[in-house]
Amino acid sequence: MPRDLSLSNGRLLVNFDHQYYLRDLYWPHVGQENHTAGHPFRFGVFVDGRFSWLGDPGWEREIGYAEDTLAGHVIVQNRASALTLTCRDAVDFHEDLFMRLVEVKDDRSNIPPSAGPREVRLFFGHDFHIYGIDLGDTAYYEPERRAVFHYKGERWFMIDAARQNGDEWTYGVDQWAMGKKETDGKEGTWRDAEDGLLSGNAIAQGSVDSVVALHLRVPPGGQAMGCYWIAVGSGFEKVTAISRAVRRKGPATFLDRTRAYWRLWVHKEKAEEKQLPDPFTSLYRRSLLIVRAHLDQNGGIVAATDFDTAQFARDTYAYVWSRDGALAAAALIQAGYSHAVERFFEFCHAMITPEGYLLHKFNPSGSLASTWHGWSYQGRKTLPVQEDETALVLWALRRHFDRFHDVEFLKPLYRGLIVRAANWMCEYTEDGLPQPSWDLWEERHGIHAWTVGTVWAGLQAAAQFAADFGEHDLAARYRETAQRMREAASARFWDDTAGRYLRTITAAGNGGLSPDHTLDASLVGLWYFGMFDIADDRMAATMEAIRRRLWIQSPVGGLARYENDRYYRVSPDQDRIAGNPWFVCTLWLAQWYARRAAQPADLQPAADILRWAVSHTLPDGLMAEQIHPFTHEPLSACPLTWSHAAYLHAVQEYVARCHELQISPAHLHSA
Repeated sequence: MPRDLSLSNGRLLVNFDHQYYLRDLYWPHVGQENHTAGHPFRFGVFVDGRFSWLGDPGWEREIGYAEDTLAGHVIVQNRASALTLTCRDAVDFHEDLFMRLVEVKDDRSNIPPSAGPREVRLFFGHDFHIYGIDLGDTAYYEPERRAVFHYKGERWFMIDAARQNGDEWTYGVDQWAMGKKETDGKEGTWRDAEDGLLSGNAIAQGSVDSVVALHLRVPPGGQAMGCYWIAVGSGFEKVTAISRAVRRKGPATFLDRTRAYWRLWVHKEKAEEKQLPDPFTSLYRRSLLIVRAHLDQNGGIVAATDFDTAQFARDTYAYVWSRDGALAAAALIQAGYSHAVERFFEFCHAMITPEGYLLHKFNPSGSLASTWHGWSYQGRKTLPVQEDETALVLWALRRHFDRFHDVEFLKPLYRGLIVRAANWMCEYTEDGLPQPSWDLWEERHGIHAWTVGTVWAGLQAAAQFAADFGEHDLAARYRETAQRMREAASARFWDDTAGRYLRTITAAGNGGLSPDHTLDASLVGLWYFGMFDIADDRMAATMEAIRRRLWIQSPVGGLARYENDRYYRVSPDQDRIAGNPWFVCTLWLAQWYARRAAQPADLQPAADILRWAVSHTLPDGLMAEQIHPFTHEPLSACPLTWSHAAYLHAVQEYVARCHELQISPAHLHSA
């Protein structure tokens, strides 16, 4: 199930599903320690003697963001109950605080003059799995503050509420209950809410949940305002201090300042997107914000935080892949963001091994994450690496230096990250090519066209850095290794029979190398990072084969990863549907068209793909990893940081080419 709303401050991140239930709550790292384990925090309403959860039939939901912010703006309506709820959600940009301001409107018509206010009871359920497990949790009600606490160890959550009376706020929850769940057949305390009255049970331990209620009196045909929040911290004093600040300053203060902060952030400077029409500009800014939301305080850029991906292989995408991170960082760099991205390079500096390579993936805290890359392959010792993950960090770091020329920032990274990684890449070669490693899709072991292109780019970046620092011998070594790699790739990856490049050459049983003829969108790596010229005829033939055979032959369209891709596969029709369309792969094709455009008309295919990307996002602008080839519903993780980064890159490439051709990007070649 995709996430329709993602809110974050770099430490606390919450996600909501299409029913407007909070489904993920990560703290103290984005993507690490999901204290819900994907279970829903329900939101319900009791009015006129009837109760319903917002996920029940009868509720219409418009889930989205306040424009240019990481703050939610959600409208839910129930025509039978004649109620409209307008909700403003935010994770405070500074404090570890999730907050929801709810305006309840009475939609009744023909209200008799004698009618009094309606009592509307809002119910908020909390299915915590603190530290990701449901063992040993405690939930209790504290009467002094009229608030509920959940805790285990150093993870504390304080749940508080308020209602507005004129210009004043009164604080504390109106009802509460704690109870058992997921044991002895118990569904959870949320069932206790369905008669509009909570039991008042004040404490529970073990596998527990809680529900609180906020009562509002809504004038006939009028509105009433309430607020609900969760303060997060490492202890009782931490969370109560946050909640005291809310009570002292007023709930709206935190929502207003968070909206203002993100609008200030996303409009940091004149950017490419400002030269495009809506909705392309909106998606550009939304993509900047989504990438930023997945940037952890430690510097790791997390691939995705949609916990439902755990259903596929009992693991998630909530890790730092340095490849995904480098590509996302490069997009932010081009957009003019320096400081936040610097933390990513510092993270990689801390993670690199003494030998000079980055391992498969990391937890946002900096520890080594789960992996399926072993230290042996076919009985021989091998490194459990995807070499592009090391190379692309240097490539992105060079883009940062070229954009900002921050020598003071670069200095501590030069020896420990740049030289160390470049020396290893030089040594980890055989017959001019990189030694075998895992591919970017993490499925096959060999020497891959994408990897060769990235390693060439990483060595070129390292050579520039070495020359800048006056180490010309090192610069010469890196350039010579890169040149030999380019020549070897040109000779050994070209397939005369097929008239295109190969995606991979793998170890054969006789000790030689075996070609893999599968057509793969990752062949873009040969030109994307500059190793092969964009005007090269052989490259053009390869890209034409990709377009022809990987484009989805359905009304949805889009580009598959490779022929007969089985990951989340929907259609068995291999002739028309090579796999599911991926945003990343489709947007690579847009960049290809943009770079090759020699005249304005040549930009039309790139413009069409940008339009395709906009039309296949969720209504709130979130992009999944894949989409269904017939229904265009999101598949796999949503939102995916890499997809949003790819859109940023494609827009940046398109606008840059428009400028080179001396045309305005504003019309986007409207059909």
